[in-house]
Amino acid sequence: MIKPIQYFLLLLISFSSISSFAQRQMEKLGRGVVAVRQNADSVFVSWRILGTEPDDIGFNLYRKTGNETAKKLNATPLIKGTNFIDVGFNANFDNSYFVKPILKATEQEASKSFVLAAKSPIQQYLTIPLRTPAGYTPNDASVGDLDGDGEYEIILHQTGRGRDNSSNGITDPPIFQAYKVDGTFLWEINLGKNIREGAHYTQFMVYDLDGDGIAEFACKTADGTIDGKGKVISDSPKDYRNKNGKILDGPEFFTIFSGKTGEALATTDYIPARGDIGAWGGKGGNGKNDDSGNRVDRFNACIAYLDGIHPSVVMCRGYYGRTVLAAWDWRNGKLISRWVFDSKDGRNPFSGMGNHNLTVADVDGDGKDEIIYGSMCVDDNGIGLYTTGLRHGDALHVSDLDPERPGLEVFGVHEIEEGTKGPGAALFDAKTGEILWHGSEDEDVGRGVADNIDNTRIGAQMWWSGSNGLFDMKGNRIGEQPRSTNFLIYWDGDLSRELLDGNHIDKYNGGRLLTANGAISNNWTKSTPALSADIFGDWREELILRAYDNQSLRIYTTTIPTEHRNYTLMHDPQYRLSIAWQNDGYNQPPHSGFYFGYGMKKAPKPNILLVEPQK
Repeated sequence: MIKPIQYFLLLLISFSSISSFAQRQMEKLGRGVVAVRQNADSVFVSWRILGTEPDDIGFNLYRKTGNETAKKLNATPLIKGTNFIDVGFNANFDNSYFVKPILKATEQEASKSFVLAAKSPIQQYLTIPLRTPAGYTPNDASVGDLDGDGEYEIILHQTGRGRDNSSNGITDPPIFQAYKVDGTFLWEINLGKNIREGAHYTQFMVYDLDGDGIAEFACKTADGTIDGKGKVISDSPKDYRNKNGKILDGPEFFTIFSGKTGEALATTDYIPARGDIGAWGGKGGNGKNDDSGNRVDRFNACIAYLDGIHPSVVMCRGYYGRTVLAAWDWRNGKLISRWVFDSKDGRNPFSGMGNHNLTVADVDGDGKDEIIYGSMCVDDNGIGLYTTGLRHGDALHVSDLDPERPGLEVFGVHEIEEGTKGPGAALFDAKTGEILWHGSEDEDVGRGVADNIDNTRIGAQMWWSGSNGLFDMKGNRIGEQPRSTNFLIYWDGDLSRELLDGNHIDKYNGGRLLTANGAISNNWTKSTPALSADIFGDWREELILRAYDNQSLRIYTTTIPTEHRNYTLMHDPQYRLSIAWQNDGYNQPPHSGFYFGYGMKKAPKPNILLVEPQK
């Protein structure tokens, strides 16, 4: 039996261990005030709480109509949800909304204002006009504070003619553009003809990598890449495309670009190089390793806090056979290789375990991140932590899916190919790789999702293509299979998540909440958004889709009131990193590092340090 003094000492040791973790450097955000017209008579306004702020913070909301003096809209401080419905506005004038936080009964400095222009249409989205090149289509997007103003800018992948890695043919050069939310164009980067266009090929990372409060842009480059200043990478760009349109020769680079200007700041050789092209895949139908340029050019990428303080970029190659992850640090204007993980050959149990995607989480609770690379996990030091042997897959979800168990869980689906067998869907412990549940034996499963979507049950639910039902974390069938097996979004007033598929949002066992008429999703049958993230407003997520004419983006935001309050999800480290890798491969929805849903406890305070921008 533990005596009281022993219990006290255990608590002290536990607290010391937790508090000894260094604080992660993260972006200092503003209030993210946003206002949209609900109908002819009302405006929905919402704003964010920061992850470092006290629970008892209150707010006063103000509206300035035309040239009039600003008017406080709330009679008493707003201490519940950070949203408000304004029914007294005059639609014939500009209406500027701002909030003032209240700490210890004292109003603090006013936030930046959001201006709802006079005679704004009744719609729940903002429009960003684009400079879409002829023949191109807006595709995946990411966000980062590119100018240090505390609000997010949009970085957009414009795609022309693309090809799957398994197909021959010439592609158009991938193009990236940066915009402010008001539509201001910032820069354009053209990766050139020696970078192929395709979902498996062109991964890009946007994050503040050096702790100056301003995000960088990072991706694979080549001879002929043109940066945001018009400078060409390499002195003598050549055309390395072969007769099949594949690029299996010539130099490969990794470049860090300025988020502010698009200028190339540093370029180095991409790790790993192609090496033996046939070593990157399993055996095809002809019994030989793939040497067509398909599996050698399967890439992933992410951001991870490998030292617990600073973010690193991890650029990856291969997942069907040989698998390599290369971690880079961008510090003081220098690009430094941190470590390289290489499974080398098929005898290594870590070979062939990767997905078309990945995720990042602190699986062992030491304050540093691991990379969950499908059916395997690489520790923060670049050493393989475990492999489950569950094989390659297309979908991956990591969070505290089962709040009755300590730690995080991983749910994923798996393919059956080239004679392999095993479960098509499985749940395993994120720290140890212990398989907790599996189903669909020896079936090829292409899609699967896990999160709390049933607002009557605590814990996540899981479902997958062909599951014929909704299952709890113990593997019990508890309901009908949802109408979509795709994306997720926090949208309505409760804490459970909603179903996002294509251009519409649905409630499980409920009705349709949004149909984004005039907008469309990306990536063919995947029907994924350009981005879904907590970009502004309260903790609910925004949805970015492209307009039908490809000449604008629309950022949809909820207009459903809620009394639930939570700090911005972007200050939960795991969620923020999920937004950085959302564009990777087959896009997956972001997840928090703690259980978020029906019956949740108060969200844990993130151990973060907000970086003051160095403008």
